[in-house]
Amino acid sequence: MKNIRPIYSIVTILLVAMFISCNNKSITFNDKEIELINRYKNSIMPLKTINTESDSIFLREISTPLTKEDLESSYFQELTHSMLMTVNNPENEGVGIAAPQVGIGKQLIAVQRLDKEGEPFEFYVNPKIISTCGDKEFGGEGCLSVPGMRGDVERYRNITIEYNDIENFEIKTETIEGFTAVIFQHEIDHLNGTLYIDKAENITNK
Repeated sequence: MKNIRPIYSIVTILLVAMFISCNNKSITFNDKEIELINRYKNSIMPLKTINTESDSIFLREISTPLTKEDLESSYFQELTHSMLMTVNNPENEGVGIAAPQVGIGKQLIAVQRLDKEGEPFEFYVNPKIISTCGDKEFGGEGCLSVPGMRGDVERYRNITIEYNDIENFEIKTETIEGFTAVIFQHEIDHLNGTLYIDKAENITNK
C-alpha cells in the first residue's frame, strides 16, 4: 500500500498539467500576436505591405481558425477595435480588411456592408465561400497591402459564405450580391495567402 499514494499523486499532477495545457491551447493567439494587439490597443495598426520583403512573405501565409475561446478573450475585442480604426484611417481608408494585413494570422475579416442601410463594417470569423452563382465579371480593385496600384479582377457577383457567429460561435450562412460580394472574395483571399494582384489584369499605378 505504500506505493499507491505516490503513484496516485503523480497521476493527479499529470492530469492537472494536461488539463491546464489543453485549456491554454483554447486561446490560439500566439505571443507575438498578443504583443502586437496590446501594443496597438485603441490605435491604428501598421499595415503589412508588399513593399517589405518580410511583410510580403507573411501575407502569403495561410491563416488559422479562431476558436470560441479566442472570441471570448480581451485580445479579440481589442483586435477588432484596432482593425476598425485601421480600415477607417482617413489617410488610407478601405472597404475591407483582413487580420493578416495587420500581422495577425487568423481567419478574421471586416467588410463594409455597402448592401445594408448605413453601410456598416461587420466582422466575420472563419469565413469561407461555399457556393457561387452566375458568371464572373471584371472590376477594378485596390488593396491597403498593395499601395499605389490598381488592377482589374474577375469576381463573382453572387456568393454564399459560411462563418462562425461572433456572439455564440454557431455556424451561419449568408448569400451576398453585388460589389459587397467582391469585397468578401478579396478579403477571404487574404486568409488563404492570395493577393488581388495574383489574379489581376491591367495593373496600373494610381
